[in-house]
Amino acid sequence: MKYRAVWRLTAGSALFLDRDGVLNRCVEAGYVGTRDDFEFLPGVLEALKTAAGLFRHIFVVTNQPAVGKGLMTAEALEALHVWMCDEIQRAGGRIDRVYSCPEPKEAHSFDRKPAVGMGLRAQKAFPSVVFAESFMVGDTRTDMAFGHRLGMHTVLIGHQAAALAPPCLVERRYDRLADFINVMATI
Repeated sequence: MKYRAVWRLTAGSALFLDRDGVLNRCVEAGYVGTRDDFEFLPGVLEALKTAAGLFRHIFVVTNQPAVGKGLMTAEALEALHVWMCDEIQRAGGRIDRVYSCPEPKEAHSFDRKPAVGMGLRAQKAFPSVVFAESFMVGDTRTDMAFGHRLGMHTVLIGHQAAALAPPCLVERRYDRLADFINVMATI
C-alpha cells in the first residue's frame, strides 16, 4: 500500500475520532444510548492520554441517528458525551469537542459522515486546524470517506477493517486506536 506522505505532527495537526467502534464497543442490535451501554475499548483511555500530548486538538465526529429516529433524545446524547469526556479527562486525556449528527441517512444532512459538515464546523471553531496535517480515525467506509474528502490522513481501525473500505480511502490500518497512537508517539 502506498502512503501519500510521511506522517508528521505539526501545530495544525488535529485528531478526529469516530466514536462507536473506535472509542467504545458497538452494541450488537441497536445504539449506544446510555452509560450502561457504553464500554470503552481496551487501551482507549491510555491512548487518549498519550494523544493529548501529541495533538493540538482532539475531536469526536459521530453519526448518531438514534436521535433523529426518536430512539433517544438530544439531551440524553449530550449527557452521554459529557460523561464520556469526563471519563477521558479523569484518565488524563481530553476531547476538545464532540460533534454529532442526529439525522438518519435518509435526511441527507451536510453534517452526516461521509459529508464534511462536522469537520468544517471543527475548523471554524478551531482555526488552527489544518486538514492536510490532521488524522481521521474510524472503523467504517463513511469515516474514511469523510477524512479523505477533507484531505486528512485516514486510519481504519478494527480486526476486520480490510473489508470495510477501499484502499484509495485508507492510508493505514490498525487493530486498535492504541496501536495507532503508539506509532504516532514515536514520530
